[in-house]
Amino acid sequence: MPSPRGSAASLAPSPPGTSAPVGRFGALAGWAQRHRWAALVLWVAAVAAITLGSSAAGTAYRNDFSLPGTDSQAAGDLLKQHGSDQAGDSVEIVFQDPAGVTSARDSVEPMLAAVKRMAGVADVRSPFDDGSALSEDGTIAYASVTLDGKTEEVPKQDVARIIDTAQSIASDRLRVEVGGEAARNAEDKEEPTAELAGIVAALVILVLLFGSLLAASLPLITALFAVGGALGLIALASHVFTVADFTPPILMLVGLGVGVDYALLIFYRFRQELLAGVQADEAVRKALDSAGRTVFFAGCTVIVALLGLVALGLGSLQGIALAVAITVLITMGASLVLLPALLALFGDRIRRHVLARQAKATGTGKVEGNRWRAMARTVQRRPVPTLLAGAIVLLALSAPALGMRLGFADSGNDPRETTSRQAYDLLAEGFGPGFNGPLVVLVKGDQQAGRTVRAKLADTDGVAEAGPALPSADGALTTVFVYPTTSPQAEGTVDLVHHLRDDVSPPLERATGAEILVGGATAASQDVSETLADRLPLFVAVVVGMSSLLLLLVFRSVWIPVKAAVLNLLSISAALGVITLVFQHGWLGAQPGPVEAFIPALIFAIVFGLSMDYEVFLVSRIHEEWRRTKDHSQAVREGLASTGKVITAAAAIMIVVFAAFVLSSDRMLQQFGLGLAVAILLDAVVIRCLIVPAVMEMLGTRAWWLPPVLARKLPRMSIERPDHT
Repeated sequence: MPSPRGSAASLAPSPPGTSAPVGRFGALAGWAQRHRWAALVLWVAAVAAITLGSSAAGTAYRNDFSLPGTDSQAAGDLLKQHGSDQAGDSVEIVFQDPAGVTSARDSVEPMLAAVKRMAGVADVRSPFDDGSALSEDGTIAYASVTLDGKTEEVPKQDVARIIDTAQSIASDRLRVEVGGEAARNAEDKEEPTAELAGIVAALVILVLLFGSLLAASLPLITALFAVGGALGLIALASHVFTVADFTPPILMLVGLGVGVDYALLIFYRFRQELLAGVQADEAVRKALDSAGRTVFFAGCTVIVALLGLVALGLGSLQGIALAVAITVLITMGASLVLLPALLALFGDRIRRHVLARQAKATGTGKVEGNRWRAMARTVQRRPVPTLLAGAIVLLALSAPALGMRLGFADSGNDPRETTSRQAYDLLAEGFGPGFNGPLVVLVKGDQQAGRTVRAKLADTDGVAEAGPALPSADGALTTVFVYPTTSPQAEGTVDLVHHLRDDVSPPLERATGAEILVGGATAASQDVSETLADRLPLFVAVVVGMSSLLLLLVFRSVWIPVKAAVLNLLSISAALGVITLVFQHGWLGAQPGPVEAFIPALIFAIVFGLSMDYEVFLVSRIHEEWRRTKDHSQAVREGLASTGKVITAAAAIMIVVFAAFVLSSDRMLQQFGLGLAVAILLDAVVIRCLIVPAVMEMLGTRAWWLPPVLARKLPRMSIERPDHT
């Protein structure tokens, strides 16, 4: 069984001169040492081959938001089946002219004719052929360009050519913008160097921790090699599996944070062995034989949690889960093979620096861990107030998550300088806020039924306008575009979708004999969000249950897994509360809107795995000290003293890497980065350094209680590699 972070084997260096049997991870380190150049060449060659292969093959990223069993999915399938022009998504070319758009007709019509002949275009409806496409004052108009497929099916370069062609007729008087989800995805957005900012910040923290640029570089180099290989593999995998186009930045975020974290744990253990007087080569083997087991356990925990996302049944989310799981697997492999090879090359130089720095610290009277012992004593003197203060902070931050609304960002959340946002604002100005998110009502019946449904929809509360009844090519379907009085992300639009499905459609179906479905991008986003929200509790229950069972087996205690589950859920809910405040309520200048539907599941899967890692890291050290001394208070103090520094350093690195993605212009990445950073911050500072020591002090020896019945029936599993003499 791999040893989770914080076991005695992970934290207490072996006395010099002792000879413990070499475990599997120590043997792996020995191979990497003996074949250090071969290991390095293999990694470099593998990453280079993967990179060249992915560059030659290209990528096939595609978004799959299909959700069988929903009205929106059924509506889309029927449109395709009956050959309706409305089966494809559309983009809107929006015009504004203070003198009236009709005055620019000579420029607009030739451009629309050129667009109609372009690849990816099924139809073009001119604003001069449809009076409803002109605003009341005539200064704003739009042309609808129907694509020959859904947004994820039409090549971005085809949509980009539509944008370029449309904007080629813009002048000082005539303003031309292009909107719609396809245009939004195709538009080049200037990205800040979030990844570079995270790398630089991580390097600064590592230099401060180890006092050496060489020592600080090794964990970072290991992580970068792992991320490089993962990005290439996922690009190749996109030709076989459904991988969303927003997956690569997420891989960078998770890969850098987790990769540096895992490598840091092994390197820190290596440093402890050096301080105990062990030679560099033997220190590498001992570090891998103990901390390597920790990394293996931590990586497997995160991978299992991520693969649990597959059960949510959404194609794009399954692709993200698979991609991130592969990334974690590769970072784990790099830490277990590449890092030992690097330590074999530079170990002696690092050893000289570590011993010199330790001698200097000893000369000044500094003892490592004293500050953490002092903090632990403070907590132990007042465990109840400490627990209450920490719990109040977490609960207060969690409260906003109770009102969290899930959804998807649209053009209204884009930076104001983008053409998709400009088109969105112009359409809202000229035709009302609901125009940017029309509902597509599909009537499966004769054309008279379609006209009847259209008339009823036009008189429905919450509907600003119902477009004409548009028959499909075979006449079996009628499509009606319904424009709400509220914006696509507003709660009023959500209520309208439910009202149309639950209250308006059933009597109309009985009266006309037709089948009525409410679809379109706005309704589909709502269906996906609600389905994810409904399935999330089961996913959470499964992951929490499996993790709690593992802790029960490892520590043979009832209270340890209960405490861990509750505290980990609190840190995640607090992070979601912060996301709700910032992005849903518009704190700190963010554009108000719903929280991205994928965010809660992704953050839970990743943070819960990392939180369990920190839990085992600290509690197993407390457990080891308690077994040695039978003094529970001392065990809590020594556990915090032994783990506080490395927990803080590892957490700080992940926080700066994750927080750097708040600089991204992509709303989902901003939410993802902020949520992960806040969760790790709360977990490392509030929970591991304050609440856990307080709870452990209050529980006393009861922390290790296990009912006799369970004690007899449960198998014994040790997180520590036994030493044999």
